Amino acid sequence: MAKTKKKQDPNSKTVAQNRKARFNYFIEETLEAGIVLTGTEVKSLRSGQASINESYATAEKGALYLLNAYIPEYIKAHIKLQHEVRRPRKLLLHKNQLRKLIDAIQRKGTTIVPLTVYFNKRGIAKVELGIATGKKQHDKRETEKKRDWDRERSRIMREKGRE
Repeated sequence: MAKTKKKQDPNSKTVAQNRKARFNYFIEETLEAGIVLTGTEVKSLRSGQASINESYATAEKGALYLLNAYIPEYIKAHIKLQHEVRRPRKLLLHKNQLRKLIDAIQRKGTTIVPLTVYFNKRGIAKVELGIATGKKQHDKRETEKKRDWDRERSRIMREKGRE
């Protein structure tokens, strides 16, 4: 699949980020999806305490669901109005995007991981999903070496610029 990178709007507010996803997976393609939330989940997300580190998306009953995403209970809400913290949350996509993602899941070795959860400029909660294949241990080491070399190279260039 083609590698696409959709730029996130500068007016958007990032709530949760899966920073380990790009280290543990090769991200082939990214796309944006809406997410079905209850009122207390939205309030809790706005406080910025969510975690999507161990979460993933799966296809069930012809729809895509985000599993294992942690959104804590909203403290100021009534007990009866509280939500389950790790419930499956439905993702909203166009039919052609949904079909593409379901096909990607069915291939061996691919999964769908959430990269970020954010509010767009209109205040709507969105999830950036990545079609990913797992990295092997030697790939992770290679990524780490490249990252270290880039950091070292930028230090050297900065020092040479000062002289």
